[in-house]
Amino acid sequence: MKKMILFFAAFCIVQSLFCAELTAKFVTVEAGKKDTVEESIEYLKSNAKTISNPAEKRAVYIFLASLLEQMALFDEAQKYYAMAAGISAGDAQGMPKKTNEQIVLDAVRCALSSGDFATADSYLNSAVRNSKDETVQAYIKLYSQWSELCKANSVEEINEPVLMLQAYAKMDSMECVRSSIFLTLWYLTGDKNYAGEIEKRYPSSVEAAIVKGDVQLLPTPFWFFVPKTGEAEQGTGTFTVSENDEKDNSLNQNDAENDADENAAKPTKWQLGLFKTESNAKLLLDEVVKKGFDAFITSEKRASGTVYYIVLVREDKTGNVAERLRSAGYDCYAVD
Repeated sequence: MKKMILFFAAFCIVQSLFCAELTAKFVTVEAGKKDTVEESIEYLKSNAKTISNPAEKRAVYIFLASLLEQMALFDEAQKYYAMAAGISAGDAQGMPKKTNEQIVLDAVRCALSSGDFATADSYLNSAVRNSKDETVQAYIKLYSQWSELCKANSVEEINEPVLMLQAYAKMDSMECVRSSIFLTLWYLTGDKNYAGEIEKRYPSSVEAAIVKGDVQLLPTPFWFFVPKTGEAEQGTGTFTVSENDEKDNSLNQNDAENDADENAAKPTKWQLGLFKTESNAKLLLDEVVKKGFDAFITSEKRASGTVYYIVLVREDKTGNVAERLRSAGYDCYAVD
């Protein structure tokens, strides 16, 4: 009889282990063990569907959305942020704390990054608009002007958002987003005073790293759709190495080059930006052609039906087109 009781107890324990629901903490840790980011994303998507606890599901969606955002998959990221915000639940144990208002703002940011101002506006005009949180309200004001900039098709149409951002920059209530405001104004106008304010007030910020040239802006639609009145010039970077380090790096680079496959594929084109308006793409095209680059425009129709006009620059025999583009103030990345 005792053996039967022990066997039944053991059976119940095993069953409970198999039946125990996955937690967000467990799923996110396991996702981090995958060999590639793509595998992590698929693992998170698959397991999120099996979780019924609202708080745990919400936490997995937030983690998944943040990973997609880091991969610049903004369309998908904003959808998962929105799904998380739509779940009425608290924070899962062991996971970062986030209010639904903050998650809605994350969705807005991703929608704007993909140039989808209509979706961004729909989120901004939701219940989050009535938030009593001063930080949330600051981001609503900033993102509302970013949305207006996304809609602009001419330099004249950015005048009002620029004036609003200049006014916001003087408000104490906007301190939490002031560095982003300065960065936007610097990017739109090319005024070095805004870059100076960033470096002086926020020396350790991402915005400071951008104006110094230590970090490049992702070539997202938001930054390339917007017409500009001036050219924002990044610094040449602040990272330095000693003479010995340079020699070591040179030796290591030579070794790597010797070991590399001589037939390895090299970039043949560099993407500068993509636009919803062909005339804006032509403005950028004319600008880079005048500076001696072999540029052209191609178009791409997305599943949504939107046609994007993409400005590309061909690599030449020197093999340093990307370096020259960045020195001239243009962000770029390799495409096949």
